[in-house]
Amino acid sequence: MKRCIFLAFVLLRLQTAFAQHDMKGMKMDDTMAHGMDMPMHDRSSMSHAYSLNLPMTRNGSGTGWLPDNSPMYGNMLHSGKWMFMLHGNLYVRYNSQDIFNNGGRGDNKVDAPNWLMLMGQRKVGKKGLFHFSTMFSLDALIAGGSGYPLLFQTGESWNGQPLVDRQHPHDLFSELSISYSYALSKKADVFAYLGYPGEPALGSVAFMHRPSALTNPDAPISHHWNDGTHITFGVATVGFRYGKFKVEGSSFTGREPDENRYNFDMPKFDSWSGRLSFNPNAHWALQVSHGWVKSPEELHPKEDVNRTTASVVYSYSFSDNKLLNATALWGLNKTGTEQGENAVLLEASLALKRFDIYTRYEWVQKSPEELDLKSMAFYYYDRNYSVNAATLGIAYDLLHVGALRVAAGTQATLYIPDVKLRSLYGNAPMGGEVYLRFYPTLMKRM
Repeated sequence: MKRCIFLAFVLLRLQTAFAQHDMKGMKMDDTMAHGMDMPMHDRSSMSHAYSLNLPMTRNGSGTGWLPDNSPMYGNMLHSGKWMFMLHGNLYVRYNSQDIFNNGGRGDNKVDAPNWLMLMGQRKVGKKGLFHFSTMFSLDALIAGGSGYPLLFQTGESWNGQPLVDRQHPHDLFSELSISYSYALSKKADVFAYLGYPGEPALGSVAFMHRPSALTNPDAPISHHWNDGTHITFGVATVGFRYGKFKVEGSSFTGREPDENRYNFDMPKFDSWSGRLSFNPNAHWALQVSHGWVKSPEELHPKEDVNRTTASVVYSYSFSDNKLLNATALWGLNKTGTEQGENAVLLEASLALKRFDIYTRYEWVQKSPEELDLKSMAFYYYDRNYSVNAATLGIAYDLLHVGALRVAAGTQATLYIPDVKLRSLYGNAPMGGEVYLRFYPTLMKRM
């Protein structure tokens, strides 16, 4: 708990320092003024990370796109020709999975999922843009190497054993990336992105950066069907945008981060992906992507994964303090000749002044190997198990301290497992949690 309080204090100090920086006398150049039709007042002073001709609100994770109308939570600082932005999320919570002890796979814990991001950029000549992004997490320090309890979650390992019913902690260095983009015209850009670690062009915007998921402390149980590559040690991406479309391709390291969450894993660039993105207007962002991921799991080094995803993200603002954000996505993992495993996610968040009401529904097919059931009597080699999970949560802003908001929230998740899994998990186990959320203020609209 002391670590959680210390982290909240650090976040408060950083956000306050950014908010108090004197921004008077800033000179707005012609490329900044180009974004004056953007919904947020500060958006005119910082462009998109990979285009001088797009609003920064389109920034997602890695090189992914969000709708232009997406809300932005953060603080901006200007220093000479540089523009910086700081944002993050911290939850101090009590989390209990399987509250009513329906099965034997649940657990409970006091923990603090968290991340902090600093990004900056500057023009290079009249048409060039240099950008860097850094992202850090103290998940491993606070929650330990086994992460936090989350029923039916799978992926990665701890002490040589697969993590099942637990969300793995994220690495201390979750992104260290640089990029350069060049504006061929107002409608066309080319860009190159290098990350160590970084995120390849595969899947939708990662869950911690999707506006529809920002208030939910939990990773989706379909995380490794969509955005599980968002921390990859070695990524190179090139892309081209024309009008409302963007096409990009990546070479990256297939192996997921190892159990040491504080080091830098060996880059191999042994996998590839491609993604097509389309933003028809300010409210929508669509993508389809496919990738071949070499040996993602350390415990199954001979298994490669073909991953295909499609997603739709929607954002609408009724006013400054009334916001609707939603995401629908599908992912498919296929290993060799084995039956493919599908995942579907629907999530939404409705912000009403100080209240935030949010929900998430998932249907995921998990193999016996994913759930570590090989030793069980009911293990079948040709069967995937379906899991349904529905979450409903609410949060309320208690106070604003400088540029930092503090909210109190609670949520409950109802799981409906496959009939074959109910002897382990129960018929309908439920997870619940209460939390305090520390996050930066919403940038005001014009």
